Amino acid sequence: MALLFKSHLDDPEAWRRALLALEPDLDFRVWPETGARDEIEAALVWAPEPGDLARYPNLRLIASLGAGVDNILSDPDLPAEVPITRIIDPDLTRQMSEYALTQILRFHRRMDDYERQQRAGVWRVLAQPLTAERRVGILGLGVLGSDLARKLAALGFDVAGWSRTPKEIEGITGFTGEEGLEGFLTGTEILVCLLPLTPETEGILDKDLLAALPEGAYLVNCARGEHLIEKDLVAALDEGRLAGAALDVYRAEPLAPDHPFWAHPKVIVTPHCASVTTPASSAPQFLDNLKRARAGRAPSNLVDPSRGY
Repeated sequence: MALLFKSHLDDPEAWRRALLALEPDLDFRVWPETGARDEIEAALVWAPEPGDLARYPNLRLIASLGAGVDNILSDPDLPAEVPITRIIDPDLTRQMSEYALTQILRFHRRMDDYERQQRAGVWRVLAQPLTAERRVGILGLGVLGSDLARKLAALGFDVAGWSRTPKEIEGITGFTGEEGLEGFLTGTEILVCLLPLTPETEGILDKDLLAALPEGAYLVNCARGEHLIEKDLVAALDEGRLAGAALDVYRAEPLAPDHPFWAHPKVIVTPHCASVTTPASSAPQFLDNLKRARAGRAPSNLVDPSRGY
């Protein structure tokens, strides 16, 4: 039986090397060279085309190449009986926290203002709030959000988190559900979105949510581009309600050459690089899940399609 690899972002040869180093007899196939479809027992994928995964009658496992699975769950023909997993890996988590911390500290230490002063030839020390006086709010307290929250708290920030269901993290002020969202936003000076993309969270970063933040707040979005209503962010920045934004994800990727984010003076653009799956680090968990699927046991990091993650 064979493994099918399909991704427009990931290097298949790096994955081949990592997997074969652990299981030399693995039949590793790269789409479109699938061979006999009935020989495919597992699919390691990112953003497969709708209907593609239904073409393999003996599929035992569908594994996302990242922490997100919205690109898989959006398939209306997804085989309902096949378990789906996502990557939860310490290296992936560490990268995401590093990225978010970089942007948060940049805004907190007013580096955007100092860069503007540099371009204008201005030498002036700006007032600097203490970390304990700066509220950072995290939308989404899953594996990634919880790790970031703990690291921010260790640096002395006032940290709040919002989640669909209650989460208790020491040193973090928690808010839950629709009724808790307004209170969460009111005090958040730097907002970080780490939500999974579901029908409930798509478009959540809209004009109403952005308007609920304090004037002069910042946005960091390293979750999914579909969370953000892009024109609403541009309006909030142009009107001065928000002071800046750092964006790693977009509704259309790569970002179009004429997109207003490229030239906007208050926007940091990065090319979906916040957290990149490392084959050597993630290959062991995939192979373990493949063994579990072969034995009829539930894999780890199992996705609940009804929840969207």
